[in-house]
Amino acid sequence: MATEQAKRQTPAAPKNSVRKPRNTKAPANNEEKKSTRQPTRRYNTNRKQSKKPAPKPTLPVHITMLGGLNEIGKNMTLFEYGNDSFLIDCGMAFPDEDLLGVDIVLPDFTHVEKCRDKIRGIVITHGHEDHIGALPYLLKQMIFPIYATKLTIALIDSKLKEHGLSGKVPLHVVKPGDIVHFGEVSVEFINVNHSIPDAVGLGIKTPIGYVVHTGDFKIDCTPIMGQMIDLPRLGELGKEGVLALMADSTNAERPGYTASERVVGESFSSLFKKAENKRIIIATFSSNLPRIQQIIDAAAKDGRKVAISGRSMINNVTIAHELKYLTMPEGILVDIDMINRYPKEKMTIITTGSQGEPMSALARMAFSDHRQVEVGPDDCIIISATPIPGNEKTVSKVVNELMKRGCDVVYEKMYDVHVSGHACQEELKIIQGITKPKFFIPVHGEHKHLQKHAQLAKSMGMPAKNVLVTDLGKVVELTPDKMSVVGSVTAGRTLVDGLGIGDVGSIVLRDRKHLAQDGLIVVVATIDPINGQIVSGPDLVSRGFVYVREAEELMDQARAIARRVLEECCQRHTHDWATMKSRVRDELSRMLFQKTKRSPMILPIIMEN
Repeated sequence: MATEQAKRQTPAAPKNSVRKPRNTKAPANNEEKKSTRQPTRRYNTNRKQSKKPAPKPTLPVHITMLGGLNEIGKNMTLFEYGNDSFLIDCGMAFPDEDLLGVDIVLPDFTHVEKCRDKIRGIVITHGHEDHIGALPYLLKQMIFPIYATKLTIALIDSKLKEHGLSGKVPLHVVKPGDIVHFGEVSVEFINVNHSIPDAVGLGIKTPIGYVVHTGDFKIDCTPIMGQMIDLPRLGELGKEGVLALMADSTNAERPGYTASERVVGESFSSLFKKAENKRIIIATFSSNLPRIQQIIDAAAKDGRKVAISGRSMINNVTIAHELKYLTMPEGILVDIDMINRYPKEKMTIITTGSQGEPMSALARMAFSDHRQVEVGPDDCIIISATPIPGNEKTVSKVVNELMKRGCDVVYEKMYDVHVSGHACQEELKIIQGITKPKFFIPVHGEHKHLQKHAQLAKSMGMPAKNVLVTDLGKVVELTPDKMSVVGSVTAGRTLVDGLGIGDVGSIVLRDRKHLAQDGLIVVVATIDPINGQIVSGPDLVSRGFVYVREAEELMDQARAIARRVLEECCQRHTHDWATMKSRVRDELSRMLFQKTKRSPMILPIIMEN
């Protein structure tokens, strides 16, 4: 009775409130305590719960950087949870000056080969070369399904066709908001802004929490293509709980905010007015479709035709136009071979070569090597890009040549003709603030960029022990309570020279550097192995060391020393060619360094009669 009376007197809970369980209310007296106790039911409930299987123990997350740390380019990361693994990006890098003769640089795929049976796919954040350029080389060795947005898949498919892989690789088109499951791990694609459309960040859900990977990004409130970065979704992940954040560090040294792409469009409008009586040639990145769209819009407004020059530019514009990422007025586009049919002041040419690449269209124009375009005083040339670190000299060389030909050249900070596609410090802080990660790993940048980004995180209150600046090949382990480096794997670079992949190593590069710095001397002699006499020679050939006709005395001395060494070996019956070559090399090297303070590569060739 007491229990029923108590029930009737209990007021009804408001509609929007959370109703508490009735048995949580404290009993009014001992009698009620007695009447409401149900030990048997409680026992039975516990017994039923005890039959439920124990929760599956959680495992740590392992993240291995195979590229993109302490360097610009060749971004590649292996993400692992138990037996479920996937790759994030697979990019290439351009060679430094010390990599003589090398065409491109790839990540080392050794560890990927070891883990290939666990890897369920490759997730691509966007379509830049430093994120997709190495895919054909990896996919020739092992096939994985690829997940990327529409434009990115189109650019990847174009590369696969060039390498004879079309139709052999499963390509899956995703869009922002889609979720792909890799076993116990799922990857959500989150819209971000970058200098190429269809860029995404990643919300990686694991049994121990979210890992957010921003990809390359910036916060652009007025993008030319697509929507603004999905800050609300990143904020929602922050509320759900982000275990770790991996964020782009490229612009971590730059204070403030990155300007919107629309700033460049306004500059183009004013520059087109100033160059009303000249042909306009604009060099930019072939993947920067928002920039190309603004150039087309400015040309259309000014009543100009547009021509495209450069292989990658033609390829990307064609793909983007077919997919309707670029919109062009009817008849505005003309073939580069037809530009002479139009008045110069009515032409705009969009070209490659913003980084001064020697074989690019703009460089060939500067050095009068372009078949269709000859530049001169009637041309206004706009370089709509900032030189990548290390490219400043090549860009300056092209600018100087263009100016020698009388061209007006607009470059770097003269006007707002370029904005970065990467977030500056205040934007990086915003991402930190809304995702609220427990741990932080700066990625994508040189060591100075990573360190600066780490300092930003610490300045926002993140404990130093929760921030990790790691290196290529290091295996980072994440648990709910700890982040640490637990091992290392093979990582580094693979060099591509012509059709050779990986056959140019440190020894070959050392020889190339030696040849470039000090040249080569070839010593040729013929010896009769029976009587041990020199039949002919030794003759000396110099390449890149000295001009023989102007150094006859030096070459005569070198020839005499080589002959003396060979005769001594023959007299001692030392007919081991390797020993003879080594002695000739040592004696000549010593003499030549004393005389010239240079150490050319010496290549003895001994033949039998």
